[in-house]
Amino acid sequence: MTPQLAARLTIHEGPEATLGNGRPVVVGGSLLVLPRRWAGLVDDERHARPSLLRREALHRRLLGAADVLAAAVALTVVLSVLGADQPAVAVLAGVPLVLVLFKIAGLYDRDQMRIAHSTLDEAPMLLQLTGLYALAVTILQPVLVEGTLGGEQIAALWLASFTATLAGRMLARWIAGRICPVERCLVIGAPQRADRIREKLTSSRARATVVASLSLEGDEDLHLGGPESVRRLVDDLGIDRIIVAPAITDSTGVVEMIRIAKTAGARVSVLPRMLEVVGSAVEFEDLDGLTMLGVRPFGLSRSSRVLKRAFDLVATSVGLIAVAPILALTALAIRLDSKGPILYRQVRVGRDGRPFHIFKFRSMVADADEHKDTLRDLNEVGEGMFKITEDPRVTAVGRVLRRTSLDELPQLFNVLRGEMSLVGPRPLVTDEDAQVLGLDRSRLHLTPGMTGPWQVLGSRVPMQEMVGIDYLYVASWSLWLDLKVLLRTARHVLRSGNV
Repeated sequence: MTPQLAARLTIHEGPEATLGNGRPVVVGGSLLVLPRRWAGLVDDERHARPSLLRREALHRRLLGAADVLAAAVALTVVLSVLGADQPAVAVLAGVPLVLVLFKIAGLYDRDQMRIAHSTLDEAPMLLQLTGLYALAVTILQPVLVEGTLGGEQIAALWLASFTATLAGRMLARWIAGRICPVERCLVIGAPQRADRIREKLTSSRARATVVASLSLEGDEDLHLGGPESVRRLVDDLGIDRIIVAPAITDSTGVVEMIRIAKTAGARVSVLPRMLEVVGSAVEFEDLDGLTMLGVRPFGLSRSSRVLKRAFDLVATSVGLIAVAPILALTALAIRLDSKGPILYRQVRVGRDGRPFHIFKFRSMVADADEHKDTLRDLNEVGEGMFKITEDPRVTAVGRVLRRTSLDELPQLFNVLRGEMSLVGPRPLVTDEDAQVLGLDRSRLHLTPGMTGPWQVLGSRVPMQEMVGIDYLYVASWSLWLDLKVLLRTARHVLRSGNV
């Protein structure tokens, strides 16, 4: 480890660490000298790499066991509930074939490339693979089943195996998260990007933490010690993953940084600046060894707009029927609690900058807007937006409505009227919208939503970050993305989050 590289290292784990020679170092400060061994950072740094392999092996085994059990349970339940068929002895050898299908699809290897292990993200692939499983059972039914499967049994097997596999993988990852230690990360790159990664890992539920960061500002910093120094740093700090977050734009420099990180014996993740504007909806292609990245056109085609609107109408109609009693009881509670209207109407900026009136259950006193200026010192999200967690204007019933997000339910009528969508960019009030300028206004290409990708983050986000998240949502839209946001919104509300 060279003194130049050590001088750029910042340790974040604490509250206090001790150098190998017994001298204390303040966590978060820059190290001037890095000894060959650290004391007190991990139980046994020399076995960091084997522990990483053991953790990944445990993840794969838990997922494999969950997949086999889900396939067996689904087949047994469908055969016993929807018919009198019985599984043959050969089914014991046939069920583990799901392991082969899932392995070919890469579902046992993707977790080592990801920081957040989300089962929801792989649901579309699971739906396809469980469909192949149902098809395989249908083709091999003379061997696997004593009897004949009907069409309803085959469809039920597909649905049951998909549901069981999804639930089983969620449970397996939950168990792995409780058994395995938190993933230890080293960020190599610009200091401001390292700080942002730390904040995101802290606010998210990813089982990972940044224990140190290495500040490299440009190409001249890439060779401060070379691969051996980075490898020793990984070994000394017990690093499981290196996150490369360069501020440089030269592709040669980025490639060199990634190559050095990959030789260090840890997993590698990259935070490229390019994806901040193109999102995840990209297509890779190989042109005789030259990898090209295809970027999807911004916005939605006419057919995609029709699909999104049809989904909104069907889901909203069903939702209104389901929550009608809740709407009635909430309206009665507001009427009995305080004077004023039941619904609160506010002008918001909608698609393409057109204003509309958003509907909410009134959760504040009737003259709340008149007191806004006197409370600006309590604003929690900085310039551009106005949010106060403990707002003194909120009524007793209003606190319950906000905690459970029931105050948002009348926006279902905005969705029926076409002014809002179930999922979309945040509809801003006029003074907030006036601060969104230039190309950032392209976030309004889609109809604003009742919920969106930033609302389920679990923490307040500043205006500029919210605008960027909305932009990426528009750039990466798919119907599955809307479904994911809705599912995560439901989970967030059940955890008493304020959407």
